Amino acid sequence: MPVLEQSKAVYKKWLDVHRNIERTARFGIGAKIDNLFLEILELIRKAIYTPVDKKVILLEEISKKIDSLRFFVQLLWETHLIPDKQYISVAVDIENIGRIVGGWKKGIISKTSAKAEERKQ
Repeated sequence: MPVLEQSKAVYKKWLDVHRNIERTARFGIGAKIDNLFLEILELIRKAIYTPVDKKVILLEEISKKIDSLRFFVQLLWETHLIPDKQYISVAVDIENIGRIVGGWKKGIISKTSAKAEERKQ
């Protein structure tokens, strides 16, 4: 499943979790997590259509946002605002997206460095 589609699926899962968080947390940490998800989706969409030479910068930004997202979802769980089962489900999916983005970045770096080596010869 492409990274954008997978990210959208995780966000939809998050929306179900978000609806069941107590009100004060929903508008605090829940809103923060929601905004991070939306920013990640937007950046992934941009990265898909960005020229290769500028993709790495966007992918680094996406990775930073994913790290923040992991932190806040874990904090939500540590404060017992979501059940273990929901946390595990969302956290595993976030990890997978992080791996995909990291692999995408690594692939671009290796391709561009290989092309640079070819030009030198």
